[in-house]
Formats: sequence, structure tokens, C-alpha cells
Amino acid sequence: MTSHLILAALVVAGIAATPFLLPASTIVKRSAVVDAPAERIFPMIASNSGYQRFNPWKARDPKLKITMLGPDSGVGSGFAFDGQGGKGTQTITALEENASVTMQLDLGPMGRPVTTFRLEPAGERTKVTWSTRAEFGMNPIGRVLGLFLDGMLGSDYELGLKLLGDAAADRA
Repeated sequence: MTSHLILAALVVAGIAATPFLLPASTIVKRSAVVDAPAERIFPMIASNSGYQRFNPWKARDPKLKITMLGPDSGVGSGFAFDGQGGKGTQTITALEENASVTMQLDLGPMGRPVTTFRLEPAGERTKVTWSTRAEFGMNPIGRVLGLFLDGMLGSDYELGLKLLGDAAADRA
């Protein structure tokens, strides 16, 4: 009987420890070549109203509530969101003219991932890379969630990049 309890305790301890063997962070990344120069794309990504032109969650959730925060564009601009996919805020924290936009998301207890858009010349077009880095620290639930994050967000990023291309070509 005692050996069964010890074995059961070891099994439970092993299961409880397993999430801590998983990565403490993850990155979701998608890229697309957009048929527009960076000078046309950058202002959309770097502004509240511009971002809403390609926001994939707005396209998927017609009831998504967006509340603009701060200035319309540049560092400090952002918005609050509340919809099917959750609620939180997104704020621009850094810009490199026609090259990158970095945003801090605040998802409350779900974490504070950092999103970056990088723009690279591709002839007369622009390669846009949308990436998000999530840090989980010692949160076992976050570490397990990290295994599924690419599958959960990848298609949204792909849709967003398509919408960005449409908006940059003035087809949106």
C-alpha cells in the first residue's frame, strides 16, 4: 500500500512538473510581401485608425468593441478592445520610420506580449513581418498555452497581412 502511495505521489509530482520543462516564451510570426512601398504601409500600422483597416479580429468579430486611446498615431497611441477573443489594450511603444512598429499588448492576467511589425524593401514591394513574443515566466498554464499559440494566432496574422495588402492597395 505504501509503495502505491509513493508511486502515485511521484506520478502526480511528475505531471505537475512537466509544464516547467516547456519553453518560458514563444514567438508567433508570419510574413507577406505587400504590393506597396513601406512609405504607404508604415502610416497604417503606426496609427489607431490605420490599424483598424487591417485588424483581423475586427474582420472576424463584427461585435468587437474598439476604443481609441492617446494620440491617433505614433508612440503612445493605442486602443482598448473587447470581443470574442478577449479584452485588453494595445499601445505603440517604439517606431522606426518606414521600418518597424513595436506595440505592447496588455491582456490582464493573460500576459503582456510584445508585437512587432518589420518592413523590408522587396523591390517596389515590401516584405511585412508580423511577430508577437509572449513571455510566460514560471506560469505553468502560460507555458502549456504557448504550445498552441502559433496555431491560435497564425491564421489571424495571415488574414491581417492580406487585409493590410488590400488596404495599402486602396482595395479595402
